[in-house]
Amino acid sequence: MRVTAISAAFALMILSVSTSLMAQRPDAQIDPRSAALVQEARAAQAAGNVEGANDLLESALVVDPRNREAFVLLAEISRSRNLPGKAIRLYREALLLEPNDLAALRGQGEAMVAKGAMERAKANLAKIKTICTAGCNDANVLAAAIEKGPPATVTAQAEKAEAPAKP
Repeated sequence: MRVTAISAAFALMILSVSTSLMAQRPDAQIDPRSAALVQEARAAQAAGNVEGANDLLESALVVDPRNREAFVLLAEISRSRNLPGKAIRLYREALLLEPNDLAALRGQGEAMVAKGAMERAKANLAKIKTICTAGCNDANVLAAAIEKGPPATVTAQAEKAEAPAKP
């Protein structure tokens, strides 16, 4: 009697584990509906409809939250709107899906420079250089952004304008 109960429990456990494993899709397969929404978003962005592109990309992520390209495009839109903090978060989501995505590393590094996080941007540059042993464009673009430094803030510009000129 004890053996039957234990056997039944064990069989039920194996059945439930194997069923859940068969229901999962491999990470490499992105839902085609999500990919189609990303293409529509690219077209909308090229036409100048940034709001529409943003909405399409968010829909693409609802359809398939593993769509790394949608995260990267959303981050680029956030950077264009001067929202570097949001862009950093979105790039981080893309990097969680693929840690060696050069475009996401470069974009996150540029957003970090805009935010003033120079050391973290340099860490991204170092990671890009280890991934891309031969000179690659992503490393050059990020190195140029780091060298240029963070943008001057409006407050700093106002202080320079108000300061009296030295005779």
